[in-house]
Amino acid sequence: MAATTTLKLPEKLKARIARLARDTKRSAHSIMVNALEREVTREERMRQFVQEAVEARTDIEQGGAVYRAEDVHEWMERLAKNGKAPRPKPWRR
Repeated sequence: MAATTTLKLPEKLKARIARLARDTKRSAHSIMVNALEREVTREERMRQFVQEAVEARTDIEQGGAVYRAEDVHEWMERLAKNGKAPRPKPWRR
C-alpha cells in the first residue's frame, strides 16, 4: 500500500505539471511519482558511482593495476570483433 505525502509546490511548477498532465492525458500524480522515481534512482546511481570511484582510487594507491586508456580501448575493439582477445598489460609508473 502506498503512503500519502504532502508536497508544497511553487505555483508555476504546479501549473506546468497540470498542463503536462492534461496534454499527455495522464494524472498529475503519475507525473510526479515518475519524476521522483527517476530522480531518486539517478541520485542513488550517482552515489554508487562516487563510492566505486573512491574504492578504485584507494585500490590504485595501494598498488592496484592501472591500464592506459588507449590499451583498454584497443582491447575492447578486438573483443568486439573477435570475441576473444588477451587483456592489456598493466601500466607501470
